[in-house]
Amino acid sequence: MTNVSLLQTEIEKSGLKKKYIAQQLGLSSYGFALKARGDREFTASEIKMLCEVLKLNMSQMHAIFLA
Repeated sequence: MTNVSLLQTEIEKSGLKKKYIAQQLGLSSYGFALKARGDREFTASEIKMLCEVLKLNMSQMHAIFLA
């Protein structure tokens, strides 16, 4: 289950627009919004790309996606 509040914090800290992040993941803005608010699960490849885009380290990734 995704830790939605921690993910939102990391997105805000990155300074990136959600639309840009969605494009990097190959998702529509709506598709990304569903996943970012916990209505849908991120795939492993999306998690990997999201960690690269947001520059998350391993412990941050575990806290957000493996909580």
